[in-house]
Amino acid sequence: MKENVSTPIYSITPFTLLDYAHQSACILWFAGCNMRCLYCYNPEIVLGKGSISFEKTLAFLHSRKNLLDAVVFSGGECLLHKNIADLIIEVKKMGFLVKIDTNGSRPMFLKKLIEKQLIDYVALDFKALPEHFEKITQSVLFPQFENSLDLLLENQFPFEVRTTVHSELIPEKDIQQMIAYLENKKYSGNYYLQYFVNGVKTLENLGHSLKILNAEKLSTSKIKISIRG
Repeated sequence: MKENVSTPIYSITPFTLLDYAHQSACILWFAGCNMRCLYCYNPEIVLGKGSISFEKTLAFLHSRKNLLDAVVFSGGECLLHKNIADLIIEVKKMGFLVKIDTNGSRPMFLKKLIEKQLIDYVALDFKALPEHFEKITQSVLFPQFENSLDLLLENQFPFEVRTTVHSELIPEKDIQQMIAYLENKKYSGNYYLQYFVNGVKTLENLGHSLKILNAEKLSTSKIKISIRG
């Protein structure tokens, strides 16, 4: 791997059993993002700079060989980093599974990673429907998200869809429309709704969010709603 003096990684979570189903993993948190979601919990990662190089990351991962099953690439938006494919290649050589957490804004890059068989699982953030997307994400990247969703479906690639829910930003009627959108796309399986956590620092100061969703009531014959948090 080429010498890389940049430091794209903000921090590393050395162990998790929660972020990749049925696998022990670590998380690489990449600095920077092309969205500014109002409810974002990681403002220091999104707005900040990384401090860890690929070389230090690889040294850490070498020390975890045969101890962990997988590496989760998260952020921020990890797919913004131009040399990330080089890092993933090295990670795969060590025998780890690779999961990508993404907002779906780089479908062509995602396509390359799938074609080269460099990744094993994707968590795709479904921020909002088109009419609310710009307000919630401060971006106009819905078409790119949709392209990523279509790509994953067409390739029958293992992935999950997830949405962070603040009750004032995404009321229940919007969630029902988002479920209908996914059904229309022929998505089936788990759809994870993550409650906004009140009282933590976020990009915008938001009011109190209610935790009132009923997973059983929202689930359909094709889509099973699972609520996190």
